[in-house]
Amino acid sequence: MRLLVIEDEAPMRTALVETLKAEGYRVLSAADGVSGLEIACTEEFDLVLLDVMMPGLDGFAVCRELRKRERVMPVLMLTAKSQVDDRVEGLDSGADDYLVKPFSLKELLARVRALLRRREREDALCGEFAIGAVVVDFSKRVLLRDSARHELSE
Repeated sequence: MRLLVIEDEAPMRTALVETLKAEGYRVLSAADGVSGLEIACTEEFDLVLLDVMMPGLDGFAVCRELRKRERVMPVLMLTAKSQVDDRVEGLDSGADDYLVKPFSLKELLARVRALLRRREREDALCGEFAIGAVVVDFSKRVLLRDSARHELSE
């Protein structure tokens, strides 16, 4: 499983990366929202762990842009912003879960596992289906036949 950590605070970023690697995950990291968004949009990840308060592009904006670009990987927001309105904004911006700092690494890992389990179930339901020369990709809503591509409606 490939994870992306977008966190501007170096000690926190290092701790997250080391903890996740120790659990067997392949982890990339970014130190700000702009570079994190670029990486998340050009590579495939199974999960993004996203800080909210970052200079330049904050986590809410990164998450909204990921969803606008139809990036469907789960997003776990990590932030010291603990007010109900902040959590609601995070979830409404497209995050799948929201964890307030400081947090227990045990809880973080449990949430990561839960989001990845959900992703695996969704992938199993939304994969490709082939009959002869016809392939239907449910997640992309596309039917492929020979070299022809047909967009499917919702």
